[in-house]
Amino acid sequence: MGQGESSGEEIEEDKDERIPQDYIDQEAKYGCHNYHPLPVVLSRGSGIYVYDVTGKKYVDFLSAYSAVNQGHCHPRIVKVVK
Repeated sequence: MGQGESSGEEIEEDKDERIPQDYIDQEAKYGCHNYHPLPVVLSRGSGIYVYDVTGKKYVDFLSAYSAVNQGHCHPRIVKVVK
């Protein structure tokens, strides 16, 4: 698998009854419209990976976007927060 490709791996625990469009509609109604979001609804992140609400796994290439440059759920940060 090359960089940026989804493994197609699905995580059963991330399954959600709502469809991605439900989240996209909610964001359009209540969200701040300062940029055009991608049509992907993420449910969690771990390290360099993020997962959508259907369980699909992606490599997160937005790590340089200030707040997530340490990765998602970095163990040292999680330990301090707890």
